[in-house]
This record gives sequence, C-alpha cells and structure tokens, in this order.
Amino acid sequence: MDPVLLFFAGVTAFIIFRLISVMGTRTGHEQRSDLEAGQRAARSRGSDDGRDDAQDAERAPTPKPVSTNARILRDADPAFDEKAFLAGARSAYEMVVEAFASGDLKSIRPFLNESVYAAFKQAVTDRESAGYVSDLKFVGIEHAAIVNSAVEGGDLVAVIEFASNQVRVTRDKDGAVVDGDPNRIDLVKDRWKFSKKRTSQDPNWTLVATGGAE
Repeated sequence: MDPVLLFFAGVTAFIIFRLISVMGTRTGHEQRSDLEAGQRAARSRGSDDGRDDAQDAERAPTPKPVSTNARILRDADPAFDEKAFLAGARSAYEMVVEAFASGDLKSIRPFLNESVYAAFKQAVTDRESAGYVSDLKFVGIEHAAIVNSAVEGGDLVAVIEFASNQVRVTRDKDGAVVDGDPNRIDLVKDRWKFSKKRTSQDPNWTLVATGGAE
C-alpha cells in the first residue's frame, strides 16, 4: 500500500481512538495531565520551530557581492551572480570576435539579436565581395566589467566594457596586407550590450548592441 495512505490511515485511527477516550469518564487529574502534556508538546514544537528557522537561515545562501554598476541587476534578480556572468561574457566575447573574423556567423546566431546579426552578416558579405580575408589571433582578455545596467520593460540589460589583446590583419585576394600588422598586438576596447528576459529560465544572454570604447 502507498506509504502516504498508510500514514493517513494511522492518523484517522488515532483520532477515532482519542474521540472515544474523550467521551468516556475522565477525572480532574487526567485533565491536568492532558493539559500539561499539551503544554509540553506546544513548548517542544516551539523549540523545534525555532531550530528549524535557525537551520533554514543557515541553509539560505548568502547573496554574493556585486559591483555598484550591477546592483540594479541584483535588485531585479536576487540570484544574479556577477562573477559567473562576467565569466560567461568573456567566453561569449571571444567566441563572437573569432566567429566574425572567420565569417562563421551560424555558430553564434543564437546569441545575437536580429539587428546585430544583420550588421555582422552585411559586414561579412562586404568583406567577401571585396575579396578580403580577415586573419585574427585572439591573445586574451585583460579586462571585462559591467559599466552600466538597467531594467528595460521586462528585460535585464548589462553593458560590458572589454579590453583584449588581438593580432588583427586583413589581406586581399593576393595575400597582401591591407589593414593591420601580423607582428603587432593591438589593445582593443569594446562596449557590448547584453539583454535577457527577466522571467526567462534560460541562463544565456543575447548580444543586442556593439560599439567601441575609449
């Protein structure tokens, strides 16, 4: 039999037994004993509740600290983890930069909104039409930080500033360098805007705007 049904069957039998006992002859001593037992049970429950509350408080995770520029996101979403978010943003930045350089927009399409995807696609088309090839070596990210955040309608919005080291070269169809220097590492600064539905259970954010940073 289902353990839950057994439990309720046992409770029902106990209640019936107590009702029969109550209808029998009782003495004042039994009443006092029942009262004292009830008081002890109430005190015991109170102590247990207090321990449960304390245990719940101990189990409740302490929100991780966030920077001033990320407080709006924390206020909107108490579970927002700035450190984890920036780690994901770093990975996304490198992945998008490399995909754009190679012209492989299909791999990053799920992470771009319509306007960013359209702009990237047009730039890749223009580059290919001119017979140019982009050669990029991503050295690493020096810095990534949230510089602005907001709640716009039902969306969480974060603007991130990236500073990365890259070797960027554009060559023509004959292999001649038309832009960049294969022997130089450039410090590239960008500001990208990411967005996410406030109620979405999907942990991924969408790139909604790109631009350079001073």
